[in-house]
Amino acid sequence: MTDYILSCCSTVDLTKEHLDSRDIKYACFHYELDGKQYLDDLGQSMPLPDFYKAMADGAMTKTSQINAEEYEAYFRPFLEQGRDVIHLTLSSGISGTINSANIARDELLEEFPDRKIYIIDSLAASSGYGLLMDKLADLRDDGMDIDDLAAWAEEHRLEVNHWFFSSDLTFFIRGGRVSKAAGFIGGVLNICPLLNVSNKGELIVRDKIRTKKKVIKESLVKMQQLCKDGADYSEKVYISHSACYEDAKALAELVEAAFPKMKGKVLINDIGTTIGSHTGPGTVALYFWGKKRVD
Repeated sequence: MTDYILSCCSTVDLTKEHLDSRDIKYACFHYELDGKQYLDDLGQSMPLPDFYKAMADGAMTKTSQINAEEYEAYFRPFLEQGRDVIHLTLSSGISGTINSANIARDELLEEFPDRKIYIIDSLAASSGYGLLMDKLADLRDDGMDIDDLAAWAEEHRLEVNHWFFSSDLTFFIRGGRVSKAAGFIGGVLNICPLLNVSNKGELIVRDKIRTKKKVIKESLVKMQQLCKDGADYSEKVYISHSACYEDAKALAELVEAAFPKMKGKVLINDIGTTIGSHTGPGTVALYFWGKKRVD
């Protein structure tokens, strides 16, 4: 057992079983579905297919981040056990939760002055954030101490590439990421926007591609252009999706054929309720290690 806790938010969009098997602790965001409050607890309270069906049927969603008091209650037991903590938050380009985590850290360090609490902005989201956490778990398991792990995370976090598309612009329009006019035209022309996460951790539309088949192929092209070691890529690849498994599977098959040296098969995950509240059904995201994001 290491002398520190590796921790994240539930917005890593990995399964509870995966996080438990890697000994990665997590704090839960919150969401509302038609006014009823739930924990974003990796699909434990509500199966994700039920969540996306409700959205498709017109249910309204709202999300809320973890507040300082919740972080303090979450971190405290680890410190009382004499353990240090390294916690990576959901990207500050998407959520302000890092501010709450920093407030909780400052309060707790007054009470536990001999302990270390690292709060690090992942600048990542969904299973890209999960891919980063999985790598940190590997390094921890190989014996890296908490100080070096924190430094490694800050140095390499921008190497996690996120590319994603949506075949349903309804919820991007509702969230203001796509205008109503552009969304209408996109629907008529069957346009699927291709987005990524910038070096500031923000979601940016990079291209507008007609038809889902073409945007799936373009996602592969982005990986071929940007991934670590090109065709010899040997790291893990994650894909997440919101109620469109067949689209995720189609992309995974292309990736596995193009990168025969990758570590294992592509791991396909569900987009969780926090991120999914903003994307809605029909989004597929590809995550891999590659060139450092510069814009």
